Amino acid sequence: MLKFILKRILVSIPTMLAIITLVFFLVHMTPGNPFDGERALSPEALAALMHQYRLDLPVWQQYLLYLNDLIHGSFGISMKYLGQSINQLLFPDNMGGFWVTLQLSVYTMIVAVPLGIIVGCYAGLHKNSIFDKIVVASNIFFTAVPTMVTGPLAVLLFAVTLQIFPAGGWGDGDFMHVFMPVAILTLAYTPTIAFVTRGSIIDVLNSNYIRTARAKGLPTHKILFKHAIRPTLLPVISVLGPMFAGILVGAVVTEQIFTLPGLGILTTNAATNRDYNMIMAITIFGSSLTIIFNIIVDICYMLLDPKIKQ
Repeated sequence: MLKFILKRILVSIPTMLAIITLVFFLVHMTPGNPFDGERALSPEALAALMHQYRLDLPVWQQYLLYLNDLIHGSFGISMKYLGQSINQLLFPDNMGGFWVTLQLSVYTMIVAVPLGIIVGCYAGLHKNSIFDKIVVASNIFFTAVPTMVTGPLAVLLFAVTLQIFPAGGWGDGDFMHVFMPVAILTLAYTPTIAFVTRGSIIDVLNSNYIRTARAKGLPTHKILFKHAIRPTLLPVISVLGPMFAGILVGAVVTEQIFTLPGLGILTTNAATNRDYNMIMAITIFGSSLTIIFNIIVDICYMLLDPKIKQ
């Protein structure tokens, strides 16, 4: 197990280096600079800013200095929020940045994962029933309708018309402020989990060893929980890892709709203001999370199916 984990970590290092190199040169080789705005700076002020952020150096030299900062645990200084550390913006001491997005993601996964698995198992056990068709239709509907549509509709209905929940903001992270963003993300991800679970359990129930168990007269609940649930979860787990990482760095639209002070706001500001260091930090952070969760998924695979280890 330890050897496998170390091997995966060693393989991920050149992957991360390739991502960092590619994104760094793509970002820095685009025309213009972060200080090209509607209000032109004086040549002296522009030169001072370019020197402060090392943008007056050759790109290869900027790249090596950036790698040196990364090795020492620093993402650099923001070019949007002048003088502020990227580390401090991403991981503030008080609530905000990553901590808001992390809470949003954890709450979503706590609701979506068990709900999706239970719904998917029930739909698979009752294949072609009305419930099963609703599950399939829901997956198609919520895959086609993004959160940028469901979010404003929820605000219109529950905040403006019925005035049950606040239209936006994080408050103290209390239930009233968290409910709608979590509900919208849950609606977006639960149908996918349910659909994958449904397909997986249908395949498992049609396998030979399940037929043998049925032929021996084992009750359905014993077949399900003793023989079917473990192989059913394998494809579901492969979806959950990238899904959680995707929510952590990709809930940009949801955070914008509900004006949450998470990574979504920072990502949007970084893209629109060409904040090179923030773009690099969010890219590295997102890639790291994806790699970490993929390793966790592989470990879970090994625990559920020891044959994979071989």
